[in-house]
Amino acid sequence: MVFSSITFLFYFLPITLAVYFIAPKKLKNTVLLMSSLFFYAWGEPKFIIFMLVSVIQGYILGLLIEKYNGRKQSKLFLILSVTISLGLLAYCKYADFFIENFSAITGISIKALGIALPIGISFYTFQILSYVADVYRGQVKAQRNFINLAAYVAMFPQLIAGPIVRYSDIARQLENREHTIEKASYGVRRFVIGLSKKVLLANNLAQLCDVFKASEDKSVLFFWVYAIAASLYIYFDFSGYSDMAVGLGKILGFDFVENFNYPYISKSVTEFWRRWHISLGSWFRDYLYIPLGGNRCSKARWLFNILVVWMATGLWHGAAWNFVIWGLYFAVFLAAEKLWLKNKLDKSVVFSHIYVLLAVIISFVIFDSADMGEGICTIGAMFGAGDYSIVSDDGLYYLRSYGLILLFAVVGSAPFVRNLLSKAENSDKTRIIINTAEPIVLFIMLLLSTAFLVDGSFNPFLYFRF
Repeated sequence: MVFSSITFLFYFLPITLAVYFIAPKKLKNTVLLMSSLFFYAWGEPKFIIFMLVSVIQGYILGLLIEKYNGRKQSKLFLILSVTISLGLLAYCKYADFFIENFSAITGISIKALGIALPIGISFYTFQILSYVADVYRGQVKAQRNFINLAAYVAMFPQLIAGPIVRYSDIARQLENREHTIEKASYGVRRFVIGLSKKVLLANNLAQLCDVFKASEDKSVLFFWVYAIAASLYIYFDFSGYSDMAVGLGKILGFDFVENFNYPYISKSVTEFWRRWHISLGSWFRDYLYIPLGGNRCSKARWLFNILVVWMATGLWHGAAWNFVIWGLYFAVFLAAEKLWLKNKLDKSVVFSHIYVLLAVIISFVIFDSADMGEGICTIGAMFGAGDYSIVSDDGLYYLRSYGLILLFAVVGSAPFVRNLLSKAENSDKTRIIINTAEPIVLFIMLLLSTAFLVDGSFNPFLYFRF
């Protein structure tokens, strides 16, 4: 089940919210857990076992880590929990990748296991890892109520594609959270905006990408149209989901971390990654980069730390070499900026924006490619390599057909509208107009999104495969 579906919007969500708000306070987490397990089991019930094993070992070993705090046993239990969590992730996500590469290197033919990837396993694994690590560090108390811990891990708003919510951020809310009309109203607003970003923009941009891949009349222009569309599609797909997750969290009384902050306005790749998938970046910083030594070490060691973190970031996104290269690609830019490039970027705002957009667009061509060969060919064609004309009939036709969607997407990827509304609210008259118009606009957006879903214009969330 996904948020952008009729089943979720008009059956699962209304029933779940009705039962949740009717339930007494002490049973709300139980309702949340049971509804989340049903939500997860809707598409692939057999994979619940992986999540339950992860939760059970995290619960038991978290208690043991705290019990033996300061003694060797505590570290051993931490290592055991991390091994189980990463072992399950490695088996489900990377086993076939390693088998294929081992066979290619050694020439020994080993049959792939053909393991299906449990949806959301990368996200809930990282949540459990951060929980046991924080218990070991003494930053949080181990959760003694199994229902509460399981509800935290399995919570349906953020279960499938994040954001990666740390236990430390919502530990108190699991025990005692506030439900208000204001929070619920804000949550509905964020959810509708996220749904519209996903259905009205991301899905249409994904269709344009599919049209490009199927076309036999490609041109340099069409390659650039595809590259820009893919970059915007990935952004609106994932940020739309994050908006819906944050909104649902607010309705349920939780305050989830923000996951995106207009990354395409960045003036450096470093800034881009402070604005893109914020919860993942901060997770790798706190649980891998800093424990490795961060930048408080020799330059050689620091470069090694960056490479390790960004190789892990790439692998986290998918078990394929194009994801590994995608991660290392960003590692090169980040290292270069810290060593010498950042000072040059600060001298020209225009150049820095062009530099970031070009670097990011190329990166998402790699990200969206089936393999590195396809990615390299696409990037080459964007710059004139290959036997392609500058303009083709297909390129012009689809640019005209999707031009308005691309324009809306470009405008929506920057804070133009937000800043305009912020300035308008300084006046009492315009504030009244905005407050009156907002629910009407949101209702229209919901109607349009529903119409698109009924019509069958649907794409699964990209990050489901992670």
